[in-house]
Amino acid sequence: MNGQTDHAEVAVADLDRAAAEAELARLAELLAEANTAYHRDDAPELTDAEYDRIKRRNREIEDRFPDLKRADSPSEQVGAAPAEGFDKVTHSQRMMSLGNAFEDQEIFEFDTRIRRYLGLAADAPLAYTAEPKIDGLSLALRYEGGVLVQAATRGDGAVGENVTQNARTIETIPERLTGAPDILEVRGEVYMSHDDFAALNARQESRGGKTFANPRNAAAGSLRQLDASITRDRPLRFFAYGWGELSEALAETQGGAIDRLAALGFQTNPLTAICTGPEEMLAHYARIEEQRATLGYDIDGVVYKVDDLALQARLGFRSTTPRWAIAHKFPAELAWTRLEKIEIQVGRTGALSPVARLAPVTVGGVVVSNATLHNEDYIAGRDANGAPIRDGKDIREGDWVQVYRAGDVIPKVADVDLGKRPKDSQPFAFPQECPRCGSAAIREEGDAVRRCTGGLICPAQAVERLKHFVSRAAFDIEGLGSKQVEQFYVDGWIKEPADIFTLSDRYGSGMQQLKNREGWGEKSAQNLFDAIEARRRIPLGRLIFGLGIRHVGEVASNTLARHYGDWPTFETAMDEAADLEGSAWDDLIGIDGVGQVLARSLVTTMSQEAERASIDRLVSHLSVESAAKPATEGSPVAGQTIVFTGSLEKMTRAEAKARAEALGAKVSGSVSAKTDLVVAGPGAGSKEKKARELGVDILDEDGWLALIGQA
Repeated sequence: MNGQTDHAEVAVADLDRAAAEAELARLAELLAEANTAYHRDDAPELTDAEYDRIKRRNREIEDRFPDLKRADSPSEQVGAAPAEGFDKVTHSQRMMSLGNAFEDQEIFEFDTRIRRYLGLAADAPLAYTAEPKIDGLSLALRYEGGVLVQAATRGDGAVGENVTQNARTIETIPERLTGAPDILEVRGEVYMSHDDFAALNARQESRGGKTFANPRNAAAGSLRQLDASITRDRPLRFFAYGWGELSEALAETQGGAIDRLAALGFQTNPLTAICTGPEEMLAHYARIEEQRATLGYDIDGVVYKVDDLALQARLGFRSTTPRWAIAHKFPAELAWTRLEKIEIQVGRTGALSPVARLAPVTVGGVVVSNATLHNEDYIAGRDANGAPIRDGKDIREGDWVQVYRAGDVIPKVADVDLGKRPKDSQPFAFPQECPRCGSAAIREEGDAVRRCTGGLICPAQAVERLKHFVSRAAFDIEGLGSKQVEQFYVDGWIKEPADIFTLSDRYGSGMQQLKNREGWGEKSAQNLFDAIEARRRIPLGRLIFGLGIRHVGEVASNTLARHYGDWPTFETAMDEAADLEGSAWDDLIGIDGVGQVLARSLVTTMSQEAERASIDRLVSHLSVESAAKPATEGSPVAGQTIVFTGSLEKMTRAEAKARAEALGAKVSGSVSAKTDLVVAGPGAGSKEKKARELGVDILDEDGWLALIGQA
């Protein structure tokens, strides 16, 4: 990420379809990079508050334009792919994230949604637990027969990293349990106390080692050491707050289950309380917030969960979050300092992103010296037409600025003290040329971002593209990380992806040139060449993603791969769609999750002579695996479009929709020729009538339940 986290934003209510589609593409790219930085690299580049704001905006746009929801929608993502160096662990039950709330009113709305989903009256009893949200690293501990057999990080929610040996070194994680279920997966947060964090940084500094920005980074970096002896020397702790796979239930309630975990020997948070409604939840939130500075460890909010586990089971999950829980986040923290210089960074897609270099200041216990300035409109305070923009500021070098942060990330400028502005201050002149290659930097109409037009000749773009190419979700070449890519590029060893696959031919003879480089030896050189060789065979989805085409994320790449099947078919389709019209173009934009913006970016890239030549050189060194069609066996409604209408008596509409989607069906709100099935309850009206006119199959609720095996 290069600091471009804001935008000359139009209110969601004022977006038209084209603007909404473009904005969803921008937000998807921004949040995907933020997830990787935070969850995989332990090096976040967005504040928690900024990340949450962007993700909320994405969801609001999706809610307004549900048909524009992308295949790589951030609302469908959890975490990031595991890092290299660790064995992988597939979670028996997916590790989900939490939805966020920021205002008190949202907690009342959360309670209302729960009651509506369950069909409960407003005055029906409904209890919640409320507990501090620990700012650490999620960990799942698996016990069999009372013995700790595995510890795994969240990873991307489905697959995490095996850190069992490291977890065994944490004193608050018991290795043996008495009286536990035969299979027990305990989930919680690894963290570091403020005092231990300060002592660790003091030791690191005295040894000339790396110091950490905050306790969360220190905890994450310590747990994810390849050498467990290093973890043993780090003062880590563990709070248990949940569970995954169980051979028998811990209790009938969330609170009871937490008490059971405490009785088994786990550290649980003493500030966890049972609340009977939103008023009590908010009162407990206020009590925890008052104690925040004196707890001795970092928290960033309060988590509310429906207490009754049977109700949790009924409520179930959305794609990435449970319906029965929500995180109520704390406000961001603030500090004033001087903005000494504005610098411009250039990203993979050519975006010119301004960054504020600040006089170092402590914000929330962390010394910060950089802040994102987002884009040129944000700095100027006005858009290209001179109109004031939301949150935009006239920011200049030498200004006193208020910055805020909510965690361990680059802060954002919240305000400018005009009373302290130097008399000779001048507005910042945003460059019209790329600072790295001198190419023209242009800003397309409707885009808040100015982009370098240098493409492959721009070293900044080339390096960032190469880093993307070797990243975990793309070609994932072991031993060829960001630092190696930068050095190899500077030395002229690799200029484009195809060069990676000719390294051995050019420099591999006896491996002399590589093994004699600083930081390399014969074994590491051989390992690199072996890793490169292993990636000559690559799945189609990874290849498409690895190309680094703007707006084409990991999920969209796999969607395209499944649709076209193999590289020749994909390549031919892109050629035929180059004029943005015709059957190939219609087929492309007809793919679920592929809109006009993504499609245009894709075919434009594939039709540019220099870009296409680079891609062709790469593919000539590869064996591209065809994509398998998704399995649909076992579900009677997989791939079908279903409409629910009328009143359902045995389950709520929300439960019926969730069940259908879990079985691979698409639930629509309207009947059309593409509808496969209508489930009609009492009171069904025009939708049932239209279904009969179109000859669409119609079932009542009992028939629907029988069809899916729940009669």
